[in-house]
Amino acid sequence: MLLVMPVVRLTNHRLRNSQRRQRLEIQGLPVRFRLAPPNFHRPSPSAETVFLRPAPDAFQSCPLGVRHWSLGIPTMSSLVFTIANQKGGVGKTTTAVNLAAALAEKKIPTLLIDLDPQANATSAIGIEKQAGRSLYGPLHGEGTALERIVATSYEHLSLIPSEEDLAAAEIELAQSENYLAKLRNVLEPLKASGSFRAIIIDCPPSMGMLSMNSLAAADFLLIALQCEYMALEGLGQILRNVERIKGAGLNNTLELGGVVMTMFDIRTNLSRQVVDEVKKHLPEKIFNTVIPRTIRLSEAPSFGKTIFDYDPLSPGSTAYRNLAKEVIARFGLK
Repeated sequence: MLLVMPVVRLTNHRLRNSQRRQRLEIQGLPVRFRLAPPNFHRPSPSAETVFLRPAPDAFQSCPLGVRHWSLGIPTMSSLVFTIANQKGGVGKTTTAVNLAAALAEKKIPTLLIDLDPQANATSAIGIEKQAGRSLYGPLHGEGTALERIVATSYEHLSLIPSEEDLAAAEIELAQSENYLAKLRNVLEPLKASGSFRAIIIDCPPSMGMLSMNSLAAADFLLIALQCEYMALEGLGQILRNVERIKGAGLNNTLELGGVVMTMFDIRTNLSRQVVDEVKKHLPEKIFNTVIPRTIRLSEAPSFGKTIFDYDPLSPGSTAYRNLAKEVIARFGLK
């Protein structure tokens, strides 16, 4: 889809990689875009029009709703991944944050949505909690998800933060009509914008209203599973909830995208046995990459950093980069 927007002023500037681009200013707002190749065929626009498409960081500083666009290139399709587990302390938020950062490192436009009222993903990525910035309002029909997107310090990575008010949504959503479809409706305009290739949702450690809404809105479920036997019991419960969502007709296309084995301790036989057990029952779903139990992964969130900033050469950093490569290959995130 191509859109036409009026051009007020064009200027040139040089990026760090010395590639020539141009800066388009519409009503004083800078809008970046790439020039189309010389052989690109399009109708001849007038001197006052240009063909553009959205870019991933379009909404951070855009009070007028004007978006970033690139010349003549079709909008990208978005895939929504929800990372869920009703058991806490399994590395779910760590996986959401570092997988999102690893995809962004591969220049894949990525949006991280913190749906947990504890807002651990928000603080782990270095963003301060602010009232009114979460999806609480949009879930109640007040504002849009696009307005809640904030920039992060990482290129190609944006965030919709969380706040404590989301805890009230667990109760309030149950009292509304179509309560399990609320998040899906909120995210539809965001997906349609084509601004992000991957949208990753970090869920609360429960199967309450927010987590069930994320399942109804997602294309794929990614399960973070701790390498302990108690975690195996929770795996069956999550899979049953997926079947309930599909059986109720809320999200017929929802699929189990994969199982990420976390907190793997190479020193114990138990970790290996749990991984082998999951491989036996879900051989095509388990990722080859296992996330090790390391103190550096535990420390990084307290500094508001991803593992790639905190310790880029650590085993945890290597593991999440490898996981990102698997996710890119499995789901065609190019």
